Amino acid sequence: MVMSLYSTFVKSFIIGIVATILIQRSFAQEPGSGHDEPIKIRRITSPVVLDGLSNEEAWEGIESFPMLMRTPNFGNEPSERTEILIGYDDDYLYVAGRLYDSVPSLIQATSFKRDIWSYGSDNMAIVIDAFNDNENALVFLTTPAGIRTDVNILNDGVGAPVLNANTTWNTFWDVTTIRNNDGWFAEMRIPFSSLRFEEKDGQAVMGISVLRFIARKFEMDNFPLMPEKFGAWGWVMPSQTKKVLFEGVKSHNPLYITPYLIGGLGQSNKLNDTKTAYQRDDKFVHEAGLDFKYGLTNNLTLDVTINTDFAQVEADDQMINLTRHSLFFPEKRLFFQERQGNFDFLFEDDNRLFNSRRIGIHEGEQVRIYGGARIVGRAGPWDIGFLNMQTEKYEDLLSENFNVLRLRKQVINLNSHIGGMITSRIGNRDSWNTTYGIDGDFRLFGDEYLILKWAQSFENDKKNQAVSLEPSKIFVKLNRRKNKGLGYNLSYSRSGAGFNPGIGYERRDNYTRLGDRVQYGWFPSYESRLQNYQVYIEGIAFIRNMDGRIESSDVGPGWAFQTKAGSSGFISFRQSIEDVQNLFPFSDDADVPAGRYTFYGIKSSYSTPQGRLYRITTTFDAGSFYDGSRFTITLKPNADISKYLQLSPMYQLNIVKFPDRNQKFTGHIGQLKISAFLNSKLSLVSLAQYNSAIDKIITNIRFRYNPREGHDLYIVYDEGLNTYRDREIPELPRFSNRTIMLKYSYTFIIGG
Repeated sequence: MVMSLYSTFVKSFIIGIVATILIQRSFAQEPGSGHDEPIKIRRITSPVVLDGLSNEEAWEGIESFPMLMRTPNFGNEPSERTEILIGYDDDYLYVAGRLYDSVPSLIQATSFKRDIWSYGSDNMAIVIDAFNDNENALVFLTTPAGIRTDVNILNDGVGAPVLNANTTWNTFWDVTTIRNNDGWFAEMRIPFSSLRFEEKDGQAVMGISVLRFIARKFEMDNFPLMPEKFGAWGWVMPSQTKKVLFEGVKSHNPLYITPYLIGGLGQSNKLNDTKTAYQRDDKFVHEAGLDFKYGLTNNLTLDVTINTDFAQVEADDQMINLTRHSLFFPEKRLFFQERQGNFDFLFEDDNRLFNSRRIGIHEGEQVRIYGGARIVGRAGPWDIGFLNMQTEKYEDLLSENFNVLRLRKQVINLNSHIGGMITSRIGNRDSWNTTYGIDGDFRLFGDEYLILKWAQSFENDKKNQAVSLEPSKIFVKLNRRKNKGLGYNLSYSRSGAGFNPGIGYERRDNYTRLGDRVQYGWFPSYESRLQNYQVYIEGIAFIRNMDGRIESSDVGPGWAFQTKAGSSGFISFRQSIEDVQNLFPFSDDADVPAGRYTFYGIKSSYSTPQGRLYRITTTFDAGSFYDGSRFTITLKPNADISKYLQLSPMYQLNIVKFPDRNQKFTGHIGQLKISAFLNSKLSLVSLAQYNSAIDKIITNIRFRYNPREGHDLYIVYDEGLNTYRDREIPELPRFSNRTIMLKYSYTFIIGG
């Protein structure tokens, strides 16, 4: 039976690829997507003074891009005079913005924060598809406050800004802005060494798009004007950029060397040998390490890290788990965040073949990383991601070596790719795991995409049968990528009982999943207050492979909208089925016994206009829940008091009741984030969180001095405060941990 299923899948996989190749419409291009004759960019022949004004001789004769409004009224002329120009010399790409405003006092600049990406500030941005692959791009964005935001776009920006948009990627570039009675003005200077591109005979073709955003009007103007069917974030899509030509350019490959020093004090409390009391352990810390980065070729970059440190990492957001499955926490360590999209091999939900939090973190505790290396970029037609890391022995965990290799190649047309990934986790000859996967993402025609994935894992003490579905995972998705008219995500996946990606993430095991969503969207006329809205049906079903019964399902209709003023929201109704085989607890006071449950609920969310200085998002989830009821409300206000101070509190209340069993669980999460800035170089960010489920207040305070890219001084304070000390015997200490650390790093640039 297994052999038959395996054979059927392989045949279907091959037939699907062959059919895709034979579909001639897959070569069609979207109108206006920029794949015609490239625009020749004019070379600058005199010095550029980076003062924001762009009024020197160097800019004479360079024409502005013809900007058009994307929102709120698609295709209109911008409401304010907008001129964005680009030029270049041997070393730099220059971008100038002349962003006039009829009421300059209403220009919004709400923060000095590095890498801010929000609707609260006016901004100007350029998207650069430096590889000219219609898949990857770099975004450089600034605001009237002169901040730098750089973003790495992957997978054509599908799902941005939540997915495929890495805001933690940083590179070297400069910007200057100025405000006056005419508006605000900006000049960017981006080194070609920061772009990584392929040049032939001194020529380079790239994709370019530019954007202006006016926050108070929630107005987005851009060039080229991209189809509104791609939604508000379509402007970041590399496939929709305009092709431009640079002549007489050469890529530069400097060497970046970044040593760091750390010193500080850590306090922890541990049980004594007799388990009768806690003893405080003070530990003075002094560390040193080294990172370096080098361009092996124009398109391939090597990063090496020695004694990797993450002292400046922000704490994880606290969550309360109302499911019987593990929670997924996003990566917050900078080394792993950089270029993380190059290592994506994603399945449904948060499941993935590679989860970097498996490296250097064990049961919530940090494990020393001796060091490692990473290579990312392109070699010939292949996109490459390679990672090797070595960790220290930690308690019962062996010293381990981690390897990841990701390859991806464009095939058939500009929006289709095939690839693969191999991962390994090796402790010793008796402790190892190896996983591989192959995948294909094919544009069939128009907005239709077919995604196919296959993966298998092998490890010690397992049968490791290659010709079997037990250690395997299958994923198939048919996707229409548009927000206007009919759109859908239809997927099938199956994960075998023996499938265990050693450095990946799987929320469940041994299941078959069907889903996900069919929607129909409208973009109303200019007179409407709505920018767009959709009606949809969402449905997910998890089926246990061992008995073919539904383990979980969730299905129901919904309606979502976005207004021209920048507010948005949705409301959905659902029926849920849960087949619980073993009792699982929410807390000491409430649990769910084994049984089969059907229950109903409603979920809604509303966000006030995101261009306002004061805004709030409210989410509500309520209804029956197993054999009881559930009520959850989340409030996320945001106050941009000035560009020097922002407040971001959050409160969540969870109430679960099982009256027939006289059980009740109440959970609170509170969060207050205070971001204070003296300017774009000096910042103080404080994050305090309370979680009643663990009776703890977690505080993280970070001071940063960043006079320029590559030069950083951090002072970091972390604290864990127990709020209910009598819940265990012996009594818990007041503080579970406290640390204060100072970290200094400086980047030396050699060559380039």
